[in-house]
Amino acid sequence: MQDKAEIILDTTPLFTNDTIVFGILMIALGFIFYTESKSSGFWYKFYKIVPGLFVAYMLPALLTTIGLIAPEWTTVKENGELMEGSTNLYFVASRYLLPAALVLMTLSIDLKAVFNLGWKALVMFFTGTIGIIIGGPIAILLISTFSPETVGGVGPDAVWRGLSTLAGSWIGGGANQTAMLEVYGYNQKLYGGMVFVDIVVANIWMAILLIGIGKRKKINKWLKADTAAIESLKEKVSTFSEKIKRNPSLTDLMILGAIAFGTVSISHLCASYLAPFFNNFVADIENLTYRNIFTFLGSKFFWMISISTLIAILLSFTKAKTYEGAGASKFGSVFIYILVATIGMKMDLSLILDNTGLILIGIVWMSVHAGLLILIAKIIKAPYFFLAVGSQANVGGAASAPIVASAFHPSLATVGVLLAVFGYAVGTLGAIICTILMQLAAVS
Repeated sequence: MQDKAEIILDTTPLFTNDTIVFGILMIALGFIFYTESKSSGFWYKFYKIVPGLFVAYMLPALLTTIGLIAPEWTTVKENGELMEGSTNLYFVASRYLLPAALVLMTLSIDLKAVFNLGWKALVMFFTGTIGIIIGGPIAILLISTFSPETVGGVGPDAVWRGLSTLAGSWIGGGANQTAMLEVYGYNQKLYGGMVFVDIVVANIWMAILLIGIGKRKKINKWLKADTAAIESLKEKVSTFSEKIKRNPSLTDLMILGAIAFGTVSISHLCASYLAPFFNNFVADIENLTYRNIFTFLGSKFFWMISISTLIAILLSFTKAKTYEGAGASKFGSVFIYILVATIGMKMDLSLILDNTGLILIGIVWMSVHAGLLILIAKIIKAPYFFLAVGSQANVGGAASAPIVASAFHPSLATVGVLLAVFGYAVGTLGAIICTILMQLAAVS
C-alpha cells in the first residue's frame, strides 16, 4: 500500500465539507448576480460580452482548478492508506433541485405554443444526433493520419470501444453510456479516461453555447432565422406573468415549496418502482441489440425527470399556474443556477493537457457535430435557440438541456427536457451505429 501511495498524489482540496462548499458556491453566485446588476462601469461592460450564466459555470471550475474545492479527491494518510472522497452537491442539485426547477418553470407554460415552435426544433435535435454519429468515425480517420497510436489498441483496450461510451453519453445519457460499456466490453481500468474526455469536451462545448446565448441576436441575424414562434411564446408567458404578478405571501411561498418538492417526492417514488420494473423487463429481452437499445428505461434519472415534467405540464392546466405570479419561475431559476455551479465545479481546467490525444479526438468529434448543426441551421434558417438546445439535449441530456433552454427564457426549459427525452430514446441505437462506423474507421 505504501508503494501505491508514493505514486498517487494527494488531491484533497482546501474545503471538503459540503456545507462549506455549498456556501462558497452560493457566495460566488451572489457575487455574479450583484455584479451583473450594475448598470455602468467595468462589470456592465464585462457582462455585455460574457453572459452571467457562463460565469456561473466557469467560476466554480476555476475554484476547482486552484484546489479550493473539488468534485472528488484522493487523500493519502500518514500511514500510506488511501481514502477516496467526493462531494454530493451535484447529486443533490440534479436529483432534487432540477426536478423542482422544472416544475416551477413549467407551471406557466403554454403547451400549444410550445408545439407551435414547429418542426425546426426536431430537425436540429436529430441533426445534432447525426453529427455525433458521423463525428466519431471522422475524428478517428483524421487523428489516425498523424497519430495512429491514439486511436489504436486491440481487444478490450481498443480505443474505438472506449469511444462507444462517449457516443452513448453524447446522444443519450448516463444509462446509454453504461449500456455501451457493457455492449462493447471496453477495459474498465481505462474507462476513467473516457469519462474525463466526456466531462471536459462536453463542458467546453456547453461553455461555448452559453457564450453564444449572449450573442444570439447577431447569430440569428447571420442565420436569417425566424424567431417569431419563440418570441410569441416568451411574450405569452411574460404577459400572463405580468397580469397575475403579486407580492408573494408566506402562504404563496409555502405552497410553491409544496408543489415543487411534492412533485420531486412523487417523481422519485414512481421512479423507484418504474426503473426496477423496466430494468427486469428489458433484461428478459433475448436479443442483445434490442435489450441495449431499451436500457435507458431502467434509469431512475430518466423516469424522475420524465415524471416531474409530466406533472408540471398537467399542473399548467390548473389554477396552480397562477403561482407564476408569486415568482415560481424565479425560484426555479435559483435552483438551475445552483445546478450550473455544481456542474462547473466538476471541471478541473488544469487536467485538459493531461490526456491531449483523447481530448483532441473529442474536440474534432464535437466540431463535426457543431459544424453540421450550423450548416443545417443556416439552410433551414433555424434560430440559435434550436441549435443550442438541440445540441445540448444530445450532448448534455436532461441535466443541462433545461439550463441552456432556460437561459433564453425560463418558460423554454420544458423544450430542453422534451428533446432530452428523445435523446434517451435514440441514444443507444445511435451510439451502436456510431460505434460500427468507428470500428470500420479504426481498422481501415
